[in-house]
Amino acid sequence: MAEQELDSMSLSELRLLSAFLAMETTDSLLCLSRECGGGKLTEKVQSFIWDHCLTKAVGKGYESYSKKFVKKLITEIESNHGNVLDELYEQYASYMISFKDDNPVKENERVCKCISFLFPDCFKLSICPKSRKLVVPLQCSLNMLEGDTGCSLWPSSLFLSELILSYPHIFSGKSCFEVGSGVGLVGICLAHVKASKVILSDGDLSTLANMKLNLEKNRLNIETNLPEPSIENQNVVKCIHLPWESASEKELQNFMPELILGADVIYDPSCLPHLVKVLAILLNKKKSYIENREGSIPNSFPGDGKVNDTHDLDASSFHAQRINTSEVKGIINDAVDLVSRADPVAYIASVIRNADTFDRFLALADQADLRIKDLTSTLRPFDLLPYMKSYDRSSIRLFTVT
Repeated sequence: MAEQELDSMSLSELRLLSAFLAMETTDSLLCLSRECGGGKLTEKVQSFIWDHCLTKAVGKGYESYSKKFVKKLITEIESNHGNVLDELYEQYASYMISFKDDNPVKENERVCKCISFLFPDCFKLSICPKSRKLVVPLQCSLNMLEGDTGCSLWPSSLFLSELILSYPHIFSGKSCFEVGSGVGLVGICLAHVKASKVILSDGDLSTLANMKLNLEKNRLNIETNLPEPSIENQNVVKCIHLPWESASEKELQNFMPELILGADVIYDPSCLPHLVKVLAILLNKKKSYIENREGSIPNSFPGDGKVNDTHDLDASSFHAQRINTSEVKGIINDAVDLVSRADPVAYIASVIRNADTFDRFLALADQADLRIKDLTSTLRPFDLLPYMKSYDRSSIRLFTVT
């Protein structure tokens, strides 16, 4: 969309368009539509929806999505005895002819969404586009739970992306490695703020293929073969197949990034020992992971069932956000040395869905001599997704691991 067209929009109109392109719920779209009309679904608002949303939406899944929205929009206007534009009636009739009710988009199918990061006026950094809007097209799955989790857009990925765009000085010029990269949104944002090297990884080949497609959609070059560390190129994003359980120390030591990132990677208890092993190797520049463990916790392996009391943390309290984490040993609210520190650091964003799983992660991290800091209250990103009502950023915790 032309920049002059965006400039002519009000903030409420820009939010409505962004929500439509991101395929937010129809209820969210109606709420934002009313905001555009001062509380009413006026003919001016309907014209905006017709001109900027319905006639210009292209991509897989938008026809089914638009049909649901138009149906609800017409119903809402009629129930309040308002006037519906003829164009909306005609568009809905067209949907009825071309798209039958018995053939909706299936939950396991993938659709194309556009995630729009809206920068506030106070944001003066060079990464901010002139339009004050960064649009990231993504092919992703509608099914977050059954068999296609890696191709779904998870809330912690949105949070990490906001963090990167809000604090580009932390990531700019740094070598970055993401574990469990999913749809590739975090990597796209890292490339935007000019990280010196971006390496994305995933253990699922289907997810990796979808990720590469998304990088191409965002005009990023992809490098897949990494036998040796290569010359840094800010236009190149490297993608590797990396199942945590089979990742070798020698393989991981080829990368040795300055920053490691992970979004919603603390979810499967059976995967946690392997995740902790990968993090420990990537974070330890001075000696091998095996040597480090032998020198500190002999005859022990992450995942052997031993729980260390060093992290005296009740994750259920974490989930309810009632705990004062500054009083918990090993969890420190301090973001002062993030940019200047020479040693590698990992940024992990996660929704704590299961207290026992999170406790297990803390215990394994302690056994591997990893130090965890909670930065949730001290390193808060700008709200760059104000239109996304489905995104509950308050449920996400941000940790560093060193």
